[in-house]
Amino acid sequence: MLNNLKKFLELLSSAEKKKLIILMFMILIMALIDMLGVASIMPFMAVLVNPELIETNKILAEMYVYSRSADKESFFFLLGLIVFFILVFSLFFKGVTAYFQIRFAMMCEYTIGKKFIEGYIYQPYVWFLNRNSAELGKNILSEVQTVILNVVMPFITIFSQGAVVIAIFLLLLFIDTLLSLSVCFFLGVFYFGIYKTMSRKLSAIGQSRLDANEGRFKAVIETFAASKEIKIGNHEDFCIKRFSNPAKIYAKQQIKAEIISTLPRFVFESIAFGGLMLVILYLMNNKGNFSNSIPIVTLYAFAGYRLMPALQFIYRAVSQIRFAEPSLNFLHNDLIKLKKLNLSHKNFNIVKFEKDIQLKNVVFKYPNSENLVLEKLSLKILAKNVVALVGKTGSGKTTIVDLIMSIIDPLSGTLEVDGKIINGNNCKSWQKIIGYVPQQIYLANDTIEANIAFGVDVDKIDFSEIKRSAKIANLHEFVTNQLPEGYKTFIGERGVRLSGGQRQRIGIARALYNNPKILIMDEATSALDSLTEKKIMQTINELRNDITIIIIAHRLSTVRECDQIYLVDNGKIIAQGNFLELVKKNDMFSSMVSQNKQ
Repeated sequence: MLNNLKKFLELLSSAEKKKLIILMFMILIMALIDMLGVASIMPFMAVLVNPELIETNKILAEMYVYSRSADKESFFFLLGLIVFFILVFSLFFKGVTAYFQIRFAMMCEYTIGKKFIEGYIYQPYVWFLNRNSAELGKNILSEVQTVILNVVMPFITIFSQGAVVIAIFLLLLFIDTLLSLSVCFFLGVFYFGIYKTMSRKLSAIGQSRLDANEGRFKAVIETFAASKEIKIGNHEDFCIKRFSNPAKIYAKQQIKAEIISTLPRFVFESIAFGGLMLVILYLMNNKGNFSNSIPIVTLYAFAGYRLMPALQFIYRAVSQIRFAEPSLNFLHNDLIKLKKLNLSHKNFNIVKFEKDIQLKNVVFKYPNSENLVLEKLSLKILAKNVVALVGKTGSGKTTIVDLIMSIIDPLSGTLEVDGKIINGNNCKSWQKIIGYVPQQIYLANDTIEANIAFGVDVDKIDFSEIKRSAKIANLHEFVTNQLPEGYKTFIGERGVRLSGGQRQRIGIARALYNNPKILIMDEATSALDSLTEKKIMQTINELRNDITIIIIAHRLSTVRECDQIYLVDNGKIIAQGNFLELVKKNDMFSSMVSQNKQ
């Protein structure tokens, strides 16, 4: 239990830890007020049964004199009002404390979720190659909530209800030591025995729920990401089954955990009344008659009224923590493993690109792979040149581009810009001057305008830059002539309302929006028809005097005008030159050109 508490505290920010301390202090005050409310019942009931106590009891006698009541009935009425206001204030303070408990828990969900999305999004690009997006979404949106509802809230419940139980027990201990110890022993053995019996079962159920939850998220995300293929292949039943199996397991495990955490309540309530009868008999035996026992019996009855739900809440909270322990361990381990990165972009060294980009003796392989993708590769790209990387699929072209963009780091060798090595101190500055067009364009369910200016707040979008980049991408006429709402048109999730060529043109416009010094196009025209491709490449080639352009292409028609072409094969540069030079001197390139013409 303490280990789980430690893991939870490590997930919190320092500000949240301070708020937790304040909340714990409020809970302690609440417990003391609650004890005072219970204690006030006894003298009230004692006076109700025996009014003569007002004169014979020293404390009550002094209160009677101090109150200046006209008679005993007036004092009894005043005593009742005091008890009433103490109980009302106790309930009011409980309500205030409950508000702060709920607020603290929900804000913890926000801060922990934010911590995880920050931790994930700032990881190196290669980290994402081994992680499933459904798993990451599940962790942030579901498992964090599970930890909040089944660890954070229960811990607060244990502390708050535990404080109440201890306060009331101390009061009962003061009234009757033997009876209080007997009741405490019985209740402790009862709940501890049930918890130990169910503890391992709860942990196993929690692990099964964690695995099933991941299956649910994967099934949903992957199903709706492939809606077209599913409809064409009539795979609806398969997708429903793929979701249903883990979802059913998830539901069953939730039911089991709920039953285990709730069941003792009914068993305990069934024997609580019998226990109260035993207490009455014990007190009657000690006090001599029932009337003398009424104040203490009333106190124990009221204390039992407060203790029974408190003990059940504590047991339920402990069960919930045990059930959520696999989720807490998973999130804690995931957070510990995240690479700590400097998130501040203000102090990065500025990179000026005026001469050349060089990869020098670069060696690279992907994590969990033993095969080298690049082996001692070197190349040089001059500023304001148009350069192409060509070669067979899997030859290493995209990896070269990823190294140039500094989203992956070589095992050995360097990336240098104007002779300056690009590393963690300046890579952000370097990436700011790069415009990148991937083969698969990500589009948000937003307007064309927002997708071109992706990552820019709506109120900061420069519409003149939107139009400029759209014209270069041969997109402006389509938007203004065929879309009634123009650049304000919503394009649907992943751009489903657009053709593949239109999506790629938005991607090209996006890459050009921030006036990059380097434009990198990774198969960026593969979805375009030949005429549109030709128009875009003509416009882009007109930029060659202003920016550096790096192209990965299978269609060799797009690289005819390049200043330099690198032929890549098995992670090595095997030839370089302009288009005509390579056709003449390299059989592999000449063969690729011939195949492209067919």
